[in-house]
Parts: sequence; C-alpha cells; structure tokens
Amino acid sequence: MESATGQEAQGALPEGLGDAISGTAEEIATLLRGVADTSLPVPRSEWTVGEAAAHLAQANELMADLAAGNERSYGDGTPQSLATANERALAQFDEREAEPLARMITEQAGAFLKAAAQPAAQGTLVTPMGPMDRAVLGSYLLTHMLGHGYDLARALRRPHMIDRARVELTLPFLIAAMPRVTDAAATAGLTVRYTIRLRGGARFGVTFTDGTVAVSPQPPSRPDCTILCEPATFLLMALGRRDPRGAIARGHILAWGRKPWLAPRFPALFTAP
Repeated sequence: MESATGQEAQGALPEGLGDAISGTAEEIATLLRGVADTSLPVPRSEWTVGEAAAHLAQANELMADLAAGNERSYGDGTPQSLATANERALAQFDEREAEPLARMITEQAGAFLKAAAQPAAQGTLVTPMGPMDRAVLGSYLLTHMLGHGYDLARALRRPHMIDRARVELTLPFLIAAMPRVTDAAATAGLTVRYTIRLRGGARFGVTFTDGTVAVSPQPPSRPDCTILCEPATFLLMALGRRDPRGAIARGHILAWGRKPWLAPRFPALFTAP
C-alpha cells in the first residue's frame, strides 16, 4: 500500500520515488530494530553498525533541511571533503543505539518528503554534490540510503533492499554526479563512447572526449562499448561496493561493440564519494 507521505510527494518527485524513499528508510529501520550490539563492524568499512546508522540519520536530516530550502555547508563534493565532513559530524553526534537511530532515519526521510511536496519546492538547491533540483536531490537521498542500507544488511547478515526499480530511480542523481566524480588521472586523453544498459530496464550514455566527460540520459548513436549490467551490481559498483572483475566472472556484466575490452575499465574512471 502506498504511504500517505509517498502519495503527498508524488506531485513533486518522479513517480515511485517518494515510495522508494519511505520504503527504503523503513526497511533500514527494520534491520536496526532489535539489534543489541551496534558495535559490530561493517564489512569493508571503518565504521560500526552504530556509526553507519548514525551517519544515515544525520544525512537524512541534512537532505530534509536542503529540500526545505535551507543552506548547509557539507564538503565540496570530493571524496576527501565528504569523508572529513562525515567524521566531523559523527564526532559531534553521540547516539549509537539502534532503536533511536531507526526512528530518526524514518522520521527524517518523512521530513524530506514533506518538504519536497510543498508548493514552493521548486528551483535549484546547493547540495554536497553540486546544484540540483528536489527531484534529483530525492534520487541522491535514495542512492545514499541504498548504499549504506546495503552495508548494514551485510553487517547484520540480512537481505539487502536493492532492486531494479530502485536502481532506476537512482539514475538521475548518478547521471548528474558522474562528471563531478570523474578521476582526471584515469581519464586523461581518453576518447570513447559508452552505452550503459541495465538488464531489463533503463540505459544512458557516457562519452569521453580527450578526457572530458559528458553524461546523457540518451545513449550515443555509435557507442564504442556497450555494457549490459545487472541493476544491483551496477549500483554497487557505482558506489564502490563491488569489484567489476568478480561481477564479470559471474556473468552479471556483458559487453560488446568495437571496443568491448574497455568495459572493465569503466568503473575505475570514477571515484565513489
């Protein structure tokens, strides 16, 4: 059943995004409720479960504040500045217990949806990943929750909440963010046209011209390399959670075109924030 908050936000956000945000926040809260020991380590992270959940609560509050039109300084979009801002914020926030953090995560997701549904919710916002409207900011919020929700699910040995529909809703943010997270050293002098396809769904284009990147919702007419990727695998690679070599070996990624050997290189052209 569609939540009331999700219904209210549908006029301001793309179809399904409000429900994906509220549903993902609730699934993360369900993971956390009843967890007695939040000092458990998160795999491939320096954070514990409590720290990751605290970061999610803080990030959801930040996104809700931005959606309400309030300006907040939080790094400059580079991985280093965001990591520094995260650590500073965590040091100033003491809560690490599961139940209060679960409640904060859902409440702040709801606050975001309420702010996004306001009639004045138009125009461009300044965010940690550059200027964007509220629809792209909602995609950013969903992307962020899915990444850390996946981390928490792994730490607690529970199923994650990433599916094809939610991954497609992250694309507006990922397309907007890709130029900002391009690795200049990795792309220096590179000229190539990629088409990225999600299995069973969306596609988009990424074109490098002498190292300069352009990302478009429409694929190029003559791509050098087409990459077909299982949706959850695509998002996890985009967020630095999965190695493309293992995904290729398991058949989760296929590539073809004039230069299919460029497929494994694609994730390394970006630095996950």
